[in-house]
Amino acid sequence: MSLPPGFLDELRNRLSIGQVVGRKVMWDQRKSNQGKGDLWAPCPFHQEKSASFHVDDRKGYYYCFGCHAKGDAISFVRETENVGFMEAVQILAGEAGMTMPARDPQAQQKADRRTQLAEVMEMAVQFYRLQLQTGAGAQARDYLAGRGLGAQALERWEIGFAPPGWQNLWDHLTGKGVAEDLILGCGLSKASNQGKKPYDTFRHRIMFPIRDARGRAIAFGGRAMDPDDNAKYLNSPETELFDKGRNLFNLKPAREAAGKGQPLIVAEGYMDVIALSEAGFEAAVAPLGTAVTENQLQMMWRVSPEPVITLDGDTAGQRAAMRVIDLALPLLEAGQSVRFAMMPEGQDPDDLLKAAGAPAMREKIEGAMPMVQLLWQREVDGKVFDSPERKAALDKALREKIMQIKDPSIRSHYGQAIKDMRWELFGTKRDTSGGGGARRTPWLPKGAKLPAQVSTKASALAGGALLEDHLREAVIVAVLVRNPLILNDFYSALERMQCSTPEIDQLRTALLRHDADESLADKIIADIGEEPLERIMGHAHVRITPAVRRPDNGDLARMCLAEEFAKLTARRGHAHEVEDAIEELTSDVADERLTKRLAQSLAAMNDAGRQDGDDRAEYDTGDNGARISKDERSAFDALLDRISFAKGGGGH
Repeated sequence: MSLPPGFLDELRNRLSIGQVVGRKVMWDQRKSNQGKGDLWAPCPFHQEKSASFHVDDRKGYYYCFGCHAKGDAISFVRETENVGFMEAVQILAGEAGMTMPARDPQAQQKADRRTQLAEVMEMAVQFYRLQLQTGAGAQARDYLAGRGLGAQALERWEIGFAPPGWQNLWDHLTGKGVAEDLILGCGLSKASNQGKKPYDTFRHRIMFPIRDARGRAIAFGGRAMDPDDNAKYLNSPETELFDKGRNLFNLKPAREAAGKGQPLIVAEGYMDVIALSEAGFEAAVAPLGTAVTENQLQMMWRVSPEPVITLDGDTAGQRAAMRVIDLALPLLEAGQSVRFAMMPEGQDPDDLLKAAGAPAMREKIEGAMPMVQLLWQREVDGKVFDSPERKAALDKALREKIMQIKDPSIRSHYGQAIKDMRWELFGTKRDTSGGGGARRTPWLPKGAKLPAQVSTKASALAGGALLEDHLREAVIVAVLVRNPLILNDFYSALERMQCSTPEIDQLRTALLRHDADESLADKIIADIGEEPLERIMGHAHVRITPAVRRPDNGDLARMCLAEEFAKLTARRGHAHEVEDAIEELTSDVADERLTKRLAQSLAAMNDAGRQDGDDRAEYDTGDNGARISKDERSAFDALLDRISFAKGGGGH
């Protein structure tokens, strides 16, 4: 329907946006200036304690400096009442004393029918409530009393009872003169396939009215009293009033409670919501017999930026959580997410409240885990990652999920959080088994043997080898700091690298924990300070490494790292073989296989070091023993020749 010119302007002129908004917020008297129409309050669209929500009553608009919500009186009613544009205009027109323009006959007829359907639904609410007080409702009253619901709770939640029988409600409504098509249109009765009178949809059930964001009764949920009934809970069918994927049970009261600072809690069923609300958690809602939909999630976010999903402590509850994760990932925005409160195994919120009371539930809500943590838990629980392939599969699965996030900033933070949790799972940990604080060895590939043991380290030969190891480790760390864009290519090798000193291990850990981008060095300094990095970069062996002196994140750095990792792994593997040989020589089991193993190990170490011979094709040795690139040496010699030629008078 199109409104006549000037109608909206007249509506805005008649209304004070301060009065419209004032019904939902509490003005900050210290910050507001009522006389000038300068009004401030905590924002009704997101939870906050400071007054960042500004209303300019003279200009007729609002703006939140926290969540950036903005608009006029119409948009405010649309967002807070969860109604469409025309419904918002109609609400405000009624308050302003303006008559809505006549609609076209078809639209008017449709609006009139929805009004009639809503009136019939209210008649059904009253019928069911009266039936609960009759003799037929005695069993239902006893059941509700056993669930802890007294008379005041029954009144507050308008709980009723649909008695046994096929046409109780039908006969009541038709006896009141209600048209049959309206009863059927409300989903209160169903047409008979046998040519008989329509029969009631709900029979022998406790009835819970479902109201929309404006408080209109639009559907029912019925809990079966017959234990043999196939459907324990039954919802109204979808009608012109009711779309189960676009509504939430208890939305209107929950929104009001959330506006006062209570966390929005999402439970599974009606009784959970009622139990939560009666225990003081009034901002509680539930989906209507279906998994959470995108529309329902958007409705939750309009009420609270971080709704808390309470999940039953069983397999079905876990599956429900995973569906919410998959639904929410592409929709995440800054400050807008979901948290999860896991109930004890075998319990729902109602059970927990009865067993341990409101403090236990409050502890669960306050300790609700962020979505990224549950996403990680889903991918790792019950799985063993004892091979590179399994670790790679985990990385791939998590990467695919994270890539669904559209916001690049959130995607980056998720990546960092996953990286931190991955490090906690796979990173080197301390041995708490009484081994004197020795480091637990992470998974090692074949050939990457343990470093020399204490007895071997005592020798002068081992001392030289340890120094060599330390220098190679320093080069590896320094190259990665200077060439961070290739870190992901060597992530697994770095993860497995045994460090000879705590300082190297500290830098290795920092490299593994942070994203590989151009600001990696700054992140490491912020993490562990400048001194460890300066000491590593101060090694002469490190300073002359080409990939450190000339960072390019390219082939030079990759070749350098591949060579250093290969030499490090081969030397440590050979050291381990020598150690084993010493032990076997003192026993009675030594044979020719020992000699063969040592020869193979030595050959592997020589092969890894063969690059040294290749280096001579690319490098010369300077007077100080340092390696100098032949290209750089040639360029330097040519420059000296030009200088000498110029001094000799040959220059211009």
